[in-house]
Amino acid sequence: MKVMYTAEAEVTGEGRKGYGRTPDDRLNVDLSVPKGLGGDDGPGTNPEQLFAVGYAACFHGALKKVAREAGDSAEGSTIDSRVSLGSADDGLTLAVELEVTIPGKTQEEAQKLVEAAHQVCPYSRATRGNIEVTLTTKNG
Repeated sequence: MKVMYTAEAEVTGEGRKGYGRTPDDRLNVDLSVPKGLGGDDGPGTNPEQLFAVGYAACFHGALKKVAREAGDSAEGSTIDSRVSLGSADDGLTLAVELEVTIPGKTQEEAQKLVEAAHQVCPYSRATRGNIEVTLTTKNG
């Protein structure tokens, strides 16, 4: 792999109940444990929320790229993401749902762009075969 960019971050405290930051100070977040995981649902974010934003942003970039390369457009598109943490027989696991809305497209056109984006998105490639990822396409 030819490295094009490397993100760095440091977390201190109690893991899910701590503090996270990047060396350039562009991201500084308090971390809190949601009530569903036995926490106090404090004011901070959590790893699942951060992953949901990261995956949605990456997928949206991939969607725009495949549309552009096909001579098409995904103008006005949105990605709504949900990341769920659950338990399985062998421990905790994640599941992702991405709801993609592309205005001005037929359902078939939108679906084709979403499937193409799912093939090239680095997050999709990293999670493929590891966690459940559900894609829902809407034609705005």
